Amino acid sequence: MRSLLIVGGLAAALVTGTAAWAASPRDDILAALATQAKAEQPAFTGFDAARGKTFFQSAHSGGKPDTPSCTTCHGMDPRQPGQTRAGKSIEPMAVSQQPARFTDQEKIDKWFERNCSSVLGRACTVVEKGDFITYLSQQ
Repeated sequence: MRSLLIVGGLAAALVTGTAAWAASPRDDILAALATQAKAEQPAFTGFDAARGKTFFQSAHSGGKPDTPSCTTCHGMDPRQPGQTRAGKSIEPMAVSQQPARFTDQEKIDKWFERNCSSVLGRACTVVEKGDFITYLSQQ
């Protein structure tokens, strides 16, 4: 008998009563972010896809006036391609459309640094990053 169980965002395959952990790079990244969030905020209880969706879709102040939200370039539906202000196509943000999305720490760091600065005028918090990745991992 084999089934899949999600525990704290990690996938575990249950094979004849034993758990075989099959963490993906994305799971590892989210786990590291969760550890950091808990260290910064002891009351932290986990990332939330609903907060991630709100963050993704909301207009923010403090950043560049021509990029007030993530949806300015990525569109309201993360399963669809977006477009930069310069007209370049952006692959969909949804993991269902881009399975390798959020699996490379270097790329994650690069794009959060660039886009958070543009949209928010500051760095994203650890919780914002984790919520964002959690939301897009479910799309």
